Amino acid sequence: MKAAGRPARTGLRERFVASDPGLLRLTGALRTVGALALTLAVLGLAGASTSVMVAGAISAMVSTFSIRERQRPAQAVTLALGLPVALASVSLAALLSERVVVGDLCFVVLIFCAVYGRRFGDRGTALGLIAFQVYFLSLFVGAEPGGLPGLWAAIAVAFACSALARFALFPVTPTGLMGRLRDAFRARLARLVTAQLTLLDATPEQADKALEDMREGTARLHETALMIQSRLEEGTPDESAARLVQRRIAEAEIAAERLGLLLLSARSAQRADTLTLHLPGAPAPEVGRLPGPDEAVASLRRDLLALRTLILHTGTQGTAVAHLRNRLLAYRDEENLPPASRAVQDVFRAVGEAARAVMGLRIALDGPQDESDDTPSTARSREELDAEDAALDAPEEPGAEAEETGLRRPTTRAAVQVAVGSSLAIVGGELLSAHRWYWAVLTCWIVFINTASTGEILVKGYRRLLGTVFGVVAGILLAAVVGRNTWAAFALVLLLIFAMFYTAPLSYTLMSFFVTAMLGLLYTLLHTYSWEVLVLRLEETALGVACGVVAAVLVLPIRTDRRTNELLGTVLDRLAEVTEAAAAQLSGGDVTDLLEKARELDQALGDLRSATKPLTHPVTPMRARRANARYVVALLETCAYHARALAATAELLPAHPSIAADPRLSGAAGRTVRNIQAIAARVAEEDTTAKIETGPSIASLLEGLAADGTPRFGRVTDRVLRHLQRLDEAVVGLARPLEVPLAQQDR
Repeated sequence: MKAAGRPARTGLRERFVASDPGLLRLTGALRTVGALALTLAVLGLAGASTSVMVAGAISAMVSTFSIRERQRPAQAVTLALGLPVALASVSLAALLSERVVVGDLCFVVLIFCAVYGRRFGDRGTALGLIAFQVYFLSLFVGAEPGGLPGLWAAIAVAFACSALARFALFPVTPTGLMGRLRDAFRARLARLVTAQLTLLDATPEQADKALEDMREGTARLHETALMIQSRLEEGTPDESAARLVQRRIAEAEIAAERLGLLLLSARSAQRADTLTLHLPGAPAPEVGRLPGPDEAVASLRRDLLALRTLILHTGTQGTAVAHLRNRLLAYRDEENLPPASRAVQDVFRAVGEAARAVMGLRIALDGPQDESDDTPSTARSREELDAEDAALDAPEEPGAEAEETGLRRPTTRAAVQVAVGSSLAIVGGELLSAHRWYWAVLTCWIVFINTASTGEILVKGYRRLLGTVFGVVAGILLAAVVGRNTWAAFALVLLLIFAMFYTAPLSYTLMSFFVTAMLGLLYTLLHTYSWEVLVLRLEETALGVACGVVAAVLVLPIRTDRRTNELLGTVLDRLAEVTEAAAAQLSGGDVTDLLEKARELDQALGDLRSATKPLTHPVTPMRARRANARYVVALLETCAYHARALAATAELLPAHPSIAADPRLSGAAGRTVRNIQAIAARVAEEDTTAKIETGPSIASLLEGLAADGTPRFGRVTDRVLRHLQRLDEAVVGLARPLEVPLAQQDR
């Protein structure tokens, strides 16, 4: 029973780690609930009133989730600055409680300053959020000048408990977080290999489901890789180590994605397009039995299981694990390849490359490994990795980017929009209720957070309203259950707050549901609960959403089309830079910081993906536009994959003994780069006459084999040309949905 239970527990842990990379959601939720529980305990022992305890609980929550800096000293400074800001905010709200007009005007000014403070980075954002939320809690508990000493004490206790939870109970160090992200990357990489195993054995009826699982696994792996890359500077001891980990993470991701694509191609009647891995809902190509003898299929299944074991194995490698590693790495040297078609043999070679990437990642993350059981092929792979590590160069200093000024600056524009929307919400909210109008203001404020276009505000407002509707029902039921039991209500509040913060990154609708349900309990604690109050909460939420949308549409609007076009232009510029730089280095040029350019491409693509969510949302009435946006993003993800692969190969060129520069590669990539630049010019409306060049296929350079059956350019150059060919096809494919005409070819 124990032996059977251990794998089950291990599998559950792997799934949990993979679902929450770095345990960031869990830590954030526990930290917030811990700070809140400590605050309630201290205030309860001190005999504080219920309203003071509610104020302390909200202050603890705000002071914990507002701070986003990554370095602990910076977090401590922001938390220390937040306390006087909170005290000033609650004092202002209490002193103006009897002066309605002046109080409303000051609230609007505070809202403008809080949003404008985002231009000063994480600290400005946190202090602005604290100022707004504490002013809001003052309205919520009905703060008056006579009750200020108690509120000051509650807020001070809340900030102290927040510091205790952050720095003592649930600390997050850069090194510890990097370790957890490393474990998450391994878990997600193993899950992707599991999905590939499922695809290997899938019947034609199961192919679509297996492909969807592999597509999701590929996307989740890429998401974790980006999270690691964004935290390398803080989580590694020096710049050289950061670049080494960045390179190994990129190699492992590319190797896993290439393995899946080759496996799909081997099972298909025709070559599988990379787009198939990136277009959600795209049907799987017609699949059949893997060509070749049954022994080859059984060997491939065994090797995929061995690869998964290598990924998940931690600690000292024993003889059995070393044997698995040696067997897989031998495929890189054409050893022990089974008698099968070239497509199937390519899958075995890809398994070998993936094993090599896993070994490189292990060395980068865990340090030198035992070499006593190395075979000659393993020793050669290890020598290649050592040579690449020694060739790391210091990155170039990034150039300063031009910053917009005046009303064109995003923070200024957002501050004006939120101030106007909040003014409308105050007026409309007071018409609905003279005592709880602030719910409309809160909703208007929230729908503008982390949004940059009218479409994003519409989607966020819709999700908040939907979550509020269901939360009202839940609040009614919970209030009926707890009745007047104060501590039972506080216990449920803690549970709902944990759920709120744990689900926030996954679903804004769920977060809104838990918030509204929690408010029903808080009203019960304050003895102001009634059916009418929760219905009013729903009405005020709808009003706040409407005011936010009106302000976004009428005041300095940023239309979704404009924002997506700007981000699309940025993605295309980054794609052209990476492709041109990789081709130049592969042709013998000297280019630095290729993987950093590739990371910038991934970040730009992530921004575009987020900005297109309003266009691809299921409730959008414009079906054709939704399909077009999804297709363009999928094509760009395909382009980014091939560009990353080219950059990773080019990074190996200075030190890899089996890769030599080929001057022809720069010419082969020239047309693709010009086409990317032409599309970018059309999108930016800089050159409305730009057209797409077509001509001989880059793949035509691959025709013919040497006498011994190997590609005539060598395996690495052959792979580079195939990446260029598929990148060229994807770029030409962008022309149709983006309405860029093809140039007429001379006869």
